[in-house]
Amino acid sequence: MASANIRSLAATVLLFAAILFVELFGIPGANLTHAQEITAAILIVAAVLWVSEWVSLFVVSFLILALEIVWLLPAFNELSTTPIKTNVFFSPFFSNIILLFLGGFVLSSLMQKYGLDIRFAQMILRRTKGLPSMTLLGIIIACSFLSMWISNTATTAMMLTMVFPLIKKIPDENPFRKALVLCIPFACNLGGIGTPIGTPPNAIALTYLTQHGYTVTFAKWMALTMPFMIVFLLILWQMLVRLFPAGDLRLEVPERHTGKFGVKHWAAVAVFTITALGWFFASKLGLATGTVGLFPVIVCFWFGLLSTKDFRDLPWDVLYMVSGGLALGVALNVTGLGEVLISALPLNGSPFILLLITAAVAGLMSTVMSNTATAGLVIPLVMNLPFENEFILALVVALALMCSMAMALPVSTPPNAIAFSSRAIKSKDMILTGGLITIAGYICVAFIGPPYWEFIISIMGV
Repeated sequence: MASANIRSLAATVLLFAAILFVELFGIPGANLTHAQEITAAILIVAAVLWVSEWVSLFVVSFLILALEIVWLLPAFNELSTTPIKTNVFFSPFFSNIILLFLGGFVLSSLMQKYGLDIRFAQMILRRTKGLPSMTLLGIIIACSFLSMWISNTATTAMMLTMVFPLIKKIPDENPFRKALVLCIPFACNLGGIGTPIGTPPNAIALTYLTQHGYTVTFAKWMALTMPFMIVFLLILWQMLVRLFPAGDLRLEVPERHTGKFGVKHWAAVAVFTITALGWFFASKLGLATGTVGLFPVIVCFWFGLLSTKDFRDLPWDVLYMVSGGLALGVALNVTGLGEVLISALPLNGSPFILLLITAAVAGLMSTVMSNTATAGLVIPLVMNLPFENEFILALVVALALMCSMAMALPVSTPPNAIAFSSRAIKSKDMILTGGLITIAGYICVAFIGPPYWEFIISIMGV
């Protein structure tokens, strides 16, 4: 309790110190308008609070919104010839992306309530027949597939619970125990890059691309990212098999789930299938993906597949955390601070050098802070770069992927933290394996990504 109070006090001191400093002295040495100085202060305060986690991450989002309305908006409208209203900052909190995530969270709750996720995962495990390397691959496939559609954090928690009885049967001295634990968060992190709803950085990337006139459908995103996801999963599998060999170990397969598959289970499957198809064909139907996300929300609660309690238990903190990042991007855009920051980057070099620099920055930031916050900070900065549309799209996809592939520390992502809390692995195990994956991801994104994405864009258009 005392520690929590100290962290809250530190956050309060930081907030008021930033406000007083900017109002009294501005930002010395920077040629910024007062609105841009305020936006920079909000950005710095949010970044420090996101990294330090002195207060809950969703609270930072509400702080961003409050500061934008009561501090930034009056200062901006005082000098601007085109004043803006508060709804500019409110809109990210109920945007198309938030509805998309809400639909994904409802599907996640639906799959967990009717045991569809466990049935699917156990089906994978049964097919591996106790062979350690194949069981490891089966768990990786199950985790990555589920993470393409539902929360990475929820998938990690569910899969770790299901696999832990298997882990307990492995002798302590056998290093393969660590492989089974590490594969779950890493596969969940990597699986999230495969679909627009897989992880918040994808949603942030899609939001900015859509706002700037790019057409990235559900299917096009999968075409851009799925090959990388498959390659990284294979790298993860082989890396874990070699770093943590099983020896002569033979695994026991858990018993099959024997619950009755009734009408509501089939209804849940139907809702999942229709929603997934809706996301695939949303552009052809003339619907936004967020609009499709309303379907499972309405149907599940209308017909009693989910209860009001299930609605209350949805991860609302994640939704508001994403919203705060989007609201911060709005402030960077309307005040022009994003363009000022971009002008400080080495843009005179080649686009390739820029990609190397920004991808490295995104990877480093995501290693020590929220992937969502990193995407919210970095992606808006590159949207107005004076490059061809094809390169901007490739750059944004590269940054979104790097945000999800930085996983060297227990604090890098919530799935990492959950796996580390199991006490079956040490931080050095995660640093070694996660660091290697991050480096491999950076090399693939920087050197293989641009020509591949250019090929896909030439086929599917921008």
